[in-house]
Amino acid sequence: MIERYTRPEMGALWTQDAKYQAWLDVELAACRALAARGQIPADALAEIEAKAAFDSARIAEIELEVKHDVIAFLTSVAEHVGPSSRFIHLGLTSSDVVDTGFALQLKRSGALLLEGMDRLYQALAHLAWKHKDTVMIGRSHGIHAEPITFGLKVAVWCAEAQRNRQRLISAIDAVSAGMLSGAVGTFANIDPDVEEAVCADLGLAPELASTQVISRDRHAEFFGTLAVIAGSIEKIAVEIRHLQRTEVLEAEEPFTAGQKGSSAMPHKRNPILSENLTGLARLLRGYAGMALEDIALWHERDISHSSVERVIGPDACIVMDFMFHRASGLLERLVVYPQRMLDNLHKMHGLIFSQRVLLALTGKGMLREDAYRVVQRNAMQVWEANADFKSLLAADPQIQPYLSAPELAELFDLGYHTRNVDAIFARVFPEGQPR
Repeated sequence: MIERYTRPEMGALWTQDAKYQAWLDVELAACRALAARGQIPADALAEIEAKAAFDSARIAEIELEVKHDVIAFLTSVAEHVGPSSRFIHLGLTSSDVVDTGFALQLKRSGALLLEGMDRLYQALAHLAWKHKDTVMIGRSHGIHAEPITFGLKVAVWCAEAQRNRQRLISAIDAVSAGMLSGAVGTFANIDPDVEEAVCADLGLAPELASTQVISRDRHAEFFGTLAVIAGSIEKIAVEIRHLQRTEVLEAEEPFTAGQKGSSAMPHKRNPILSENLTGLARLLRGYAGMALEDIALWHERDISHSSVERVIGPDACIVMDFMFHRASGLLERLVVYPQRMLDNLHKMHGLIFSQRVLLALTGKGMLREDAYRVVQRNAMQVWEANADFKSLLAADPQIQPYLSAPELAELFDLGYHTRNVDAIFARVFPEGQPR
Protein backbone atom coordinates (compact mmCIF):
# COMPACT_ATOMS: atom_id res chain seq x y z
CA MET A 1 0.00 0.00 0.00
CA ILE A 2 1.03 3.60 -0.54
CA GLU A 3 2.56 4.83 2.73
CA ARG A 4 0.55 8.05 2.97
CA TYR A 5 -2.64 5.97 3.06
CA THR A 6 -1.42 3.77 5.92
CA ARG A 7 -2.37 4.55 9.51
CA PRO A 8 0.87 4.55 11.53
CA GLU A 9 -0.57 2.12 14.08
CA MET A 10 -1.45 -0.47 11.44
CA GLY A 11 1.62 0.07 9.28
CA ALA A 12 3.87 -0.43 12.31
CA LEU A 13 2.52 -3.96 12.75
CA TRP A 14 3.70 -5.03 9.30
CA THR A 15 7.27 -3.75 9.05
CA GLN A 16 10.15 -6.21 8.81
CA ASP A 17 11.11 -5.26 12.36
CA ALA A 18 7.58 -6.04 13.55
CA LYS A 19 7.66 -9.45 11.91
CA TYR A 20 11.02 -10.31 13.46
CA GLN A 21 9.81 -9.03 16.83
CA ALA A 22 6.83 -11.38 16.63
CA TRP A 23 9.24 -14.23 15.88
CA LEU A 24 11.38 -13.20 18.82
CA ASP A 25 8.31 -13.08 21.06
CA VAL A 26 7.62 -16.70 20.13
CA GLU A 27 11.23 -17.81 20.70
CA LEU A 28 11.40 -16.08 24.10
CA ALA A 29 8.09 -17.57 25.20
CA ALA A 30 9.38 -20.99 24.22
CA CYS A 31 12.55 -20.43 26.23
CA ARG A 32 10.52 -19.44 29.28
CA ALA A 33 8.34 -22.53 28.97
CA LEU A 34 11.35 -24.82 28.57
CA ALA A 35 13.15 -23.18 31.49
CA ALA A 36 10.11 -23.76 33.69
CA ARG A 37 10.48 -27.45 32.87
CA GLY A 38 14.19 -27.48 33.67
CA GLN A 39 15.29 -27.83 30.05
CA ILE A 40 17.05 -24.46 29.97
CA PRO A 41 19.23 -23.30 32.90
CA ALA A 42 17.91 -20.27 34.76
CA ASP A 43 21.08 -18.26 34.15
CA ALA A 44 20.91 -19.00 30.41
CA LEU A 45 17.29 -17.85 30.30
CA ALA A 46 18.23 -14.65 32.10
CA GLU A 47 21.00 -13.99 29.59
CA ILE A 48 18.71 -14.76 26.65
CA GLU A 49 15.98 -12.40 27.88
CA ALA A 50 18.49 -9.67 28.65
CA LYS A 51 20.38 -9.81 25.36
CA ALA A 52 17.97 -11.20 22.77
CA ALA A 53 17.69 -8.80 19.85
CA PHE A 54 18.05 -8.73 16.09
CA ASP A 55 19.24 -6.47 13.31
CA SER A 56 17.05 -6.46 10.20
CA ALA A 57 19.87 -5.32 7.95
CA ARG A 58 22.13 -8.06 9.29
CA ILE A 59 19.35 -10.64 8.75
CA ALA A 60 19.05 -9.56 5.13
CA GLU A 61 22.82 -9.88 4.73
CA ILE A 62 22.88 -13.39 6.20
CA GLU A 63 19.86 -14.47 4.17
CA LEU A 64 21.71 -13.63 0.94
CA GLU A 65 24.10 -16.45 1.84
CA VAL A 66 21.91 -19.04 3.57
CA LYS A 67 18.74 -18.48 1.53
CA HIS A 68 16.60 -19.13 4.62
CA ASP A 69 14.96 -16.27 6.50
CA VAL A 70 14.43 -18.03 9.85
CA ILE A 71 18.02 -19.31 9.97
CA ALA A 72 19.21 -15.78 9.14
CA PHE A 73 17.01 -14.43 11.93
CA LEU A 74 18.30 -16.98 14.46
CA THR A 75 21.89 -16.24 13.47
CA SER A 76 21.35 -12.53 14.09
CA VAL A 77 19.77 -13.23 17.47
CA ALA A 78 22.65 -15.56 18.38
CA GLU A 79 25.15 -12.82 17.57
CA HIS A 80 23.45 -10.66 20.21
CA VAL A 81 22.96 -13.37 22.86
CA GLY A 82 26.24 -15.28 22.70
CA PRO A 83 26.78 -18.86 23.97
CA SER A 84 23.35 -19.13 25.63
CA SER A 85 21.80 -18.87 22.20
CA ARG A 86 22.27 -22.64 21.91
CA PHE A 87 19.06 -22.97 23.94
CA ILE A 88 17.01 -20.89 21.50
CA HIS A 89 14.75 -22.76 19.03
CA LEU A 90 15.07 -26.09 20.89
CA GLY A 91 12.83 -28.72 19.29
CA LEU A 92 11.19 -26.18 17.01
CA THR A 93 10.89 -25.95 13.25
CA SER A 94 10.71 -22.75 11.22
CA SER A 95 6.95 -22.86 10.76
CA ASP A 96 6.42 -23.03 14.51
CA VAL A 97 7.93 -19.57 14.71
CA VAL A 98 6.63 -18.16 11.43
CA ASP A 99 3.04 -19.34 11.79
CA THR A 100 2.75 -18.39 15.45
CA GLY A 101 4.38 -15.03 14.76
CA PHE A 102 1.96 -14.49 11.87
CA ALA A 103 -0.91 -15.25 14.25
CA LEU A 104 0.38 -12.56 16.60
CA GLN A 105 0.53 -10.02 13.77
CA LEU A 106 -2.97 -10.87 12.59
CA LYS A 107 -4.41 -10.76 16.10
CA ARG A 108 -2.81 -7.38 16.79
CA SER A 109 -4.06 -6.10 13.44
CA GLY A 110 -7.49 -7.47 14.23
CA ALA A 111 -7.69 -5.33 17.37
CA LEU A 112 -7.15 -2.22 15.24
CA LEU A 113 -9.67 -3.43 12.67
CA LEU A 114 -12.27 -3.80 15.40
CA GLU A 115 -11.68 -0.16 16.32
CA GLY A 116 -12.29 0.78 12.70
CA MET A 117 -15.41 -1.38 12.57
CA ASP A 118 -16.78 0.36 15.66
CA ARG A 119 -16.13 3.82 14.22
CA LEU A 120 -17.91 2.83 11.01
CA TYR A 121 -20.90 1.51 12.95
CA GLN A 122 -21.16 4.68 15.02
CA ALA A 123 -21.11 6.79 11.87
CA LEU A 124 -23.85 4.66 10.35
CA ALA A 125 -26.00 4.62 13.48
CA HIS A 126 -25.88 8.40 13.91
CA LEU A 127 -26.74 8.92 10.24
CA ALA A 128 -29.64 6.47 10.46
CA TRP A 129 -31.20 8.18 13.48
CA LYS A 130 -30.63 11.66 12.10
CA HIS A 131 -32.63 10.77 8.99
CA LYS A 132 -35.05 8.25 10.46
CA ASP A 133 -38.00 10.29 9.21
CA THR A 134 -36.42 11.80 6.08
CA VAL A 135 -38.76 10.51 3.37
CA MET A 136 -37.34 9.48 0.01
CA ILE A 137 -38.22 7.14 -2.81
CA GLY A 138 -37.21 3.51 -2.66
CA ARG A 139 -35.92 2.12 -5.92
CA SER A 140 -36.18 -1.30 -7.50
CA HIS A 141 -34.04 -1.98 -10.59
CA GLY A 142 -33.10 1.70 -10.32
CA ILE A 143 -36.76 2.66 -10.92
CA HIS A 144 -39.03 4.46 -8.42
CA ALA A 145 -40.84 1.87 -6.31
CA GLU A 146 -42.44 3.03 -3.04
CA PRO A 147 -41.53 5.55 -0.32
CA ILE A 148 -38.98 4.75 2.37
CA THR A 149 -36.87 6.98 4.59
CA PHE A 150 -33.18 7.65 4.20
CA GLY A 151 -32.71 6.59 7.81
CA LEU A 152 -34.28 3.23 7.02
CA LYS A 153 -31.87 2.76 4.13
CA VAL A 154 -28.97 3.40 6.50
CA ALA A 155 -30.50 1.17 9.20
CA VAL A 156 -30.21 -1.72 6.75
CA TRP A 157 -26.50 -0.94 6.51
CA CYS A 158 -26.33 -0.83 10.32
CA ALA A 159 -27.83 -4.29 10.65
CA GLU A 160 -25.25 -5.57 8.16
CA ALA A 161 -22.47 -3.84 10.09
CA GLN A 162 -23.63 -5.57 13.29
CA ARG A 163 -23.29 -8.94 11.57
CA ASN A 164 -19.93 -7.97 10.14
CA ARG A 165 -18.62 -7.08 13.58
CA GLN A 166 -19.52 -10.54 14.84
CA ARG A 167 -17.90 -12.07 11.77
CA LEU A 168 -14.73 -10.09 12.41
CA ILE A 169 -14.57 -11.15 16.06
CA SER A 170 -15.00 -14.78 15.02
CA ALA A 171 -12.37 -14.48 12.28
CA ILE A 172 -9.84 -12.90 14.63
CA ASP A 173 -10.48 -15.71 17.11
CA ALA A 174 -10.02 -18.30 14.36
CA VAL A 175 -6.69 -16.91 13.21
CA SER A 176 -5.32 -16.36 16.73
CA ALA A 177 -3.92 -19.87 16.95
CA GLY A 178 -0.31 -20.81 17.68
CA MET A 179 1.71 -23.95 17.11
CA LEU A 180 4.95 -25.47 18.44
CA SER A 181 4.62 -29.06 17.31
CA GLY A 182 7.85 -29.67 15.41
CA ALA A 183 8.77 -30.76 11.92
CA VAL A 184 5.56 -32.63 10.99
CA GLY A 185 3.30 -31.85 13.93
CA THR A 186 4.11 -34.89 16.08
CA PHE A 187 5.78 -33.08 19.03
CA ALA A 188 8.70 -35.50 18.61
CA ASN A 189 11.23 -33.03 20.01
CA ILE A 190 9.03 -30.80 22.16
CA ASP A 191 6.16 -31.63 24.49
CA PRO A 192 2.56 -30.53 23.82
CA ASP A 193 2.40 -28.81 27.20
CA VAL A 194 5.18 -26.46 26.04
CA GLU A 195 2.99 -25.40 23.13
CA GLU A 196 0.12 -24.78 25.53
CA ALA A 197 2.31 -22.70 27.82
CA VAL A 198 3.74 -20.64 24.97
CA CYS A 199 0.32 -19.96 23.48
CA ALA A 200 -1.04 -18.94 26.88
CA ASP A 201 1.96 -16.62 27.30
CA LEU A 202 1.29 -15.01 23.90
CA GLY A 203 -2.49 -14.81 24.22
CA LEU A 204 -3.14 -17.39 21.52
CA ALA A 205 -5.04 -20.66 21.43
CA PRO A 206 -2.99 -23.79 20.63
CA GLU A 207 -3.87 -25.41 17.31
CA LEU A 208 -5.68 -28.65 18.17
CA ALA A 209 -3.76 -30.66 15.59
CA SER A 210 -1.22 -29.38 13.09
CA THR A 211 1.17 -30.60 10.45
CA GLN A 212 4.30 -28.51 10.00
CA VAL A 213 1.90 -25.58 9.47
CA ILE A 214 -1.30 -24.31 10.99
CA SER A 215 -4.19 -25.28 8.73
CA ARG A 216 -4.98 -22.44 6.36
CA ASP A 217 -8.76 -22.68 6.65
CA ARG A 218 -8.27 -20.32 9.60
CA HIS A 219 -6.57 -17.74 7.44
CA ALA A 220 -9.10 -18.18 4.65
CA GLU A 221 -11.84 -17.36 7.15
CA PHE A 222 -9.99 -14.23 8.24
CA PHE A 223 -9.26 -12.87 4.78
CA GLY A 224 -12.66 -13.99 3.53
CA THR A 225 -14.30 -12.05 6.34
CA LEU A 226 -12.36 -8.94 5.37
CA ALA A 227 -13.66 -9.38 1.83
CA VAL A 228 -17.26 -9.67 3.08
CA ILE A 229 -16.88 -6.51 5.16
CA ALA A 230 -15.30 -4.72 2.21
CA GLY A 231 -18.27 -5.83 0.10
CA SER A 232 -20.62 -4.23 2.62
CA ILE A 233 -18.65 -1.00 2.49
CA GLU A 234 -18.72 -1.17 -1.30
CA LYS A 235 -22.51 -1.57 -1.14
CA ILE A 236 -22.70 1.73 0.76
CA ALA A 237 -20.23 3.39 -1.60
CA VAL A 238 -22.14 2.33 -4.71
CA GLU A 239 -25.37 3.70 -3.22
CA ILE A 240 -23.72 7.04 -2.49
CA ARG A 241 -22.38 7.14 -6.04
CA HIS A 242 -25.90 6.63 -7.39
CA LEU A 243 -27.42 9.19 -5.04
CA GLN A 244 -24.80 11.77 -6.07
CA ARG A 245 -25.55 11.49 -9.80
CA THR A 246 -26.58 14.87 -11.19
CA GLU A 247 -30.04 13.62 -12.14
CA VAL A 248 -30.60 12.36 -8.57
CA LEU A 249 -28.45 14.47 -6.20
CA GLU A 250 -30.12 13.29 -3.00
CA ALA A 251 -26.83 12.90 -1.15
CA GLU A 252 -23.29 13.98 -1.85
CA GLU A 253 -19.77 13.40 -0.64
CA PRO A 254 -18.25 16.35 1.24
CA PHE A 255 -16.46 18.79 -1.05
CA THR A 256 -13.87 20.75 0.88
CA ALA A 257 -12.60 24.26 0.30
CA GLY A 258 -9.94 24.25 -2.38
CA GLN A 259 -10.88 20.80 -3.66
CA LYS A 260 -11.08 20.34 -7.43
CA GLY A 261 -13.09 17.73 -9.26
CA SER A 262 -11.71 17.88 -12.77
CA SER A 263 -8.64 19.22 -14.52
CA ALA A 264 -10.83 20.25 -17.46
CA MET A 265 -14.25 21.07 -15.98
CA PRO A 266 -14.25 23.43 -12.99
CA HIS A 267 -17.88 22.62 -12.09
CA LYS A 268 -17.26 18.93 -11.28
CA ARG A 269 -17.82 17.43 -7.80
CA ASN A 270 -17.14 13.73 -8.18
CA PRO A 271 -17.79 10.82 -5.76
CA ILE A 272 -14.11 9.96 -5.64
CA LEU A 273 -14.10 8.60 -2.09
CA SER A 274 -16.85 6.12 -2.87
CA GLU A 275 -15.21 5.11 -6.12
CA ASN A 276 -11.96 4.51 -4.25
CA LEU A 277 -13.75 2.29 -1.74
CA THR A 278 -15.34 0.33 -4.58
CA GLY A 279 -11.93 -0.37 -6.09
CA LEU A 280 -10.36 -1.41 -2.80
CA ALA A 281 -13.17 -3.90 -2.19
CA ARG A 282 -12.12 -5.61 -5.40
CA LEU A 283 -8.59 -5.96 -4.01
CA LEU A 284 -9.83 -7.63 -0.84
CA ARG A 285 -11.97 -10.07 -2.81
CA GLY A 286 -8.83 -11.00 -4.72
CA TYR A 287 -6.90 -11.53 -1.50
CA ALA A 288 -9.70 -13.75 -0.18
CA GLY A 289 -9.47 -15.89 -3.30
CA MET A 290 -5.74 -16.32 -2.75
CA ALA A 291 -6.31 -17.31 0.87
CA LEU A 292 -8.75 -19.99 -0.27
CA GLU A 293 -6.12 -21.30 -2.69
CA ASP A 294 -3.71 -21.63 0.25
CA ILE A 295 -5.84 -24.17 2.10
CA ALA A 296 -4.68 -27.13 0.00
CA LEU A 297 -0.97 -27.79 0.65
CA TRP A 298 1.10 -30.87 -0.17
CA HIS A 299 1.16 -33.54 2.52
CA GLU A 300 2.35 -32.11 5.85
CA ARG A 301 3.62 -28.86 4.34
CA ASP A 302 4.84 -26.95 1.35
CA ILE A 303 5.55 -23.22 1.11
CA SER A 304 3.24 -22.26 -1.75
CA HIS A 305 1.16 -20.30 0.78
CA SER A 306 4.12 -18.37 2.14
CA SER A 307 4.70 -16.03 -0.81
CA VAL A 308 0.98 -15.28 -0.96
CA GLU A 309 0.75 -14.42 2.73
CA ARG A 310 3.77 -12.14 2.62
CA VAL A 311 1.69 -9.95 0.32
CA ILE A 312 -1.90 -10.39 1.49
CA GLY A 313 -1.12 -10.33 5.23
CA PRO A 314 0.02 -6.73 5.40
CA ASP A 315 -1.90 -5.52 2.35
CA ALA A 316 -5.30 -6.88 3.37
CA CYS A 317 -5.05 -5.56 6.93
CA ILE A 318 -3.84 -2.15 5.78
CA VAL A 319 -6.45 -1.90 3.00
CA MET A 320 -9.25 -2.92 5.38
CA ASP A 321 -8.07 -0.46 8.01
CA PHE A 322 -7.96 2.30 5.41
CA MET A 323 -11.44 1.40 4.11
CA PHE A 324 -12.91 1.60 7.61
CA HIS A 325 -11.56 5.06 8.21
CA ARG A 326 -12.25 6.41 4.73
CA ALA A 327 -15.84 5.13 4.82
CA SER A 328 -16.37 6.45 8.35
CA GLY A 329 -15.10 9.91 7.45
CA LEU A 330 -17.30 9.96 4.38
CA LEU A 331 -20.42 9.01 6.33
CA GLU A 332 -19.66 11.40 9.17
CA ARG A 333 -19.56 14.30 6.70
CA LEU A 334 -22.09 13.08 4.13
CA VAL A 335 -24.27 15.88 2.73
CA VAL A 336 -27.95 14.89 2.53
CA TYR A 337 -30.62 16.83 0.62
CA PRO A 338 -34.06 16.04 2.10
CA GLN A 339 -35.93 18.49 -0.16
CA ARG A 340 -34.36 16.97 -3.24
CA MET A 341 -35.48 13.57 -1.99
CA LEU A 342 -39.06 14.82 -1.78
CA ASP A 343 -38.85 16.49 -5.17
CA ASN A 344 -37.63 13.29 -6.78
CA LEU A 345 -40.28 11.26 -4.99
CA HIS A 346 -43.04 13.36 -6.59
CA LYS A 347 -41.57 13.26 -10.10
CA MET A 348 -43.74 10.29 -11.06
CA HIS A 349 -46.98 12.17 -10.34
CA GLY A 350 -48.24 9.67 -7.78
CA LEU A 351 -47.35 6.40 -9.51
CA ILE A 352 -45.55 5.23 -6.37
CA PHE A 353 -48.95 4.65 -4.74
CA SER A 354 -50.10 2.15 -7.40
CA GLN A 355 -49.84 -0.91 -5.15
CA ARG A 356 -51.99 0.67 -2.48
CA VAL A 357 -54.68 1.46 -5.08
CA LEU A 358 -54.45 -2.12 -6.34
CA LEU A 359 -54.92 -3.51 -2.82
CA ALA A 360 -57.78 -1.13 -2.10
CA LEU A 361 -59.65 -2.21 -5.24
CA THR A 362 -59.24 -5.90 -4.43
CA GLY A 363 -60.35 -5.16 -0.88
CA LYS A 364 -63.53 -3.64 -2.29
CA GLY A 365 -64.30 -6.77 -4.29
CA MET A 366 -62.65 -6.30 -7.67
CA LEU A 367 -60.79 -9.36 -8.97
CA ARG A 368 -57.05 -8.90 -8.60
CA GLU A 369 -56.40 -9.47 -12.31
CA ASP A 370 -58.98 -6.80 -13.20
CA ALA A 371 -57.66 -4.41 -10.58
CA TYR A 372 -54.09 -4.83 -11.80
CA ARG A 373 -55.20 -4.22 -15.38
CA VAL A 374 -57.09 -1.01 -14.66
CA VAL A 375 -54.39 0.41 -12.38
CA GLN A 376 -51.66 -0.41 -14.87
CA ARG A 377 -53.64 1.15 -17.74
CA ASN A 378 -53.83 4.44 -15.87
CA ALA A 379 -50.20 4.15 -14.80
CA MET A 380 -49.06 3.78 -18.40
CA GLN A 381 -50.86 7.02 -19.26
CA VAL A 382 -48.80 8.78 -16.60
CA TRP A 383 -45.60 7.39 -18.13
CA GLU A 384 -46.60 8.36 -21.65
CA ALA A 385 -48.46 11.65 -21.15
CA ASN A 386 -46.88 12.95 -17.92
CA ALA A 387 -50.37 13.08 -16.43
CA ASP A 388 -51.45 13.03 -12.76
CA PHE A 389 -52.08 9.49 -11.53
CA LYS A 390 -54.68 10.32 -8.90
CA SER A 391 -56.68 12.48 -11.34
CA LEU A 392 -56.70 9.73 -13.93
CA LEU A 393 -57.90 7.19 -11.37
CA ALA A 394 -60.62 9.50 -10.10
CA ALA A 395 -61.97 9.92 -13.64
CA ASP A 396 -61.88 6.21 -14.50
CA PRO A 397 -65.44 4.78 -14.64
CA GLN A 398 -64.18 1.32 -13.74
CA ILE A 399 -62.76 2.61 -10.47
CA GLN A 400 -65.51 5.03 -9.43
CA PRO A 401 -67.93 2.30 -8.25
CA TYR A 402 -65.30 0.98 -5.87
CA LEU A 403 -63.50 4.03 -4.50
CA SER A 404 -64.94 7.43 -3.59
CA ALA A 405 -62.87 10.59 -4.03
CA PRO A 406 -62.02 10.80 -0.29
CA GLU A 407 -61.09 7.10 -0.21
CA LEU A 408 -58.87 7.56 -3.24
CA ALA A 409 -57.17 10.61 -1.75
CA GLU A 410 -56.41 8.68 1.42
CA LEU A 411 -54.46 6.14 -0.60
CA PHE A 412 -51.89 8.79 -1.53
CA ASP A 413 -50.63 9.33 2.02
CA LEU A 414 -46.86 9.09 2.48
CA GLY A 415 -47.26 8.30 6.15
CA TYR A 416 -48.85 4.96 5.30
CA HIS A 417 -45.54 3.74 3.87
CA THR A 418 -43.35 4.94 6.74
CA ARG A 419 -45.57 4.05 9.70
CA ASN A 420 -43.47 1.00 10.64
CA VAL A 421 -40.07 2.69 10.55
CA ASP A 422 -40.02 3.00 14.35
CA ALA A 423 -40.70 -0.73 14.69
CA ILE A 424 -37.83 -1.54 12.34
CA PHE A 425 -35.48 0.77 14.24
CA ALA A 426 -36.44 -0.95 17.48
CA ARG A 427 -35.29 -4.24 15.96
CA VAL A 428 -32.02 -2.87 14.59
CA PHE A 429 -31.27 -0.75 17.66
CA PRO A 430 -32.67 -2.62 20.70
CA GLU A 431 -30.62 -0.36 23.00
CA GLY A 432 -32.19 2.75 21.49
CA GLN A 433 -30.58 5.75 19.85
CA PRO A 434 -26.78 5.89 20.29
CA ARG A 435 -25.28 8.81 22.14
